[in-house]
Amino acid sequence: MSITRVKASSITQGLPKGKTALTGNEVSMPGSYESIATVTLSSSQSTVTFSSIPATYKHLQLRTMWKLSAGVNLQARYNGSGAGNYKTHIIYGDGSATAAGVSSVSPDYVGLGYTAGASGTICATIVDILDYANTNKYKTTRHLMGDDRNGAGDVEFGSALWLNTAAINEIVITVQGGVQTLLQYSSFALYGIK
Repeated sequence: MSITRVKASSITQGLPKGKTALTGNEVSMPGSYESIATVTLSSSQSTVTFSSIPATYKHLQLRTMWKLSAGVNLQARYNGSGAGNYKTHIIYGDGSATAAGVSSVSPDYVGLGYTAGASGTICATIVDILDYANTNKYKTTRHLMGDDRNGAGDVEFGSALWLNTAAINEIVITVQGGVQTLLQYSSFALYGIK
């Protein structure tokens, strides 16, 4: 039997309504994203803070293009919460080796990506903060990060759990250990997802 014509409705008929075929998650259309705030650094600094985040969205998304003064982790803290309140998982690769890990001790941050690059390496990260305003559950964060260094580079997929039911109203982005700085022109954009 040969198929000569297929109706679009035949293809989509078996898919769940309002879900993606790959993940089963709700579909967020482009108009569902609203800009909350954007910060582009005019000079090097150690932290970027988003405060007074409204609790009027379903999820948050953070889009970043960042440069560090040396290879290190980018990280975030919620509502000033510190040590013992986070759990992390990562899958990492650099073109020649791979690694996966789970925090063996409770870190004091949410990881947003690691680069082994030298000073000035440009990295990109997209971070989803799910159900950030729900006061009945812990908060889940997932991120995808990458950088390119002329044929070498890093890619990382990770998730984190903030062991707190408070609505997230502040995000402080910093560098692990505070020994490096975020370089000029690093950009951080926070969006609310309806």
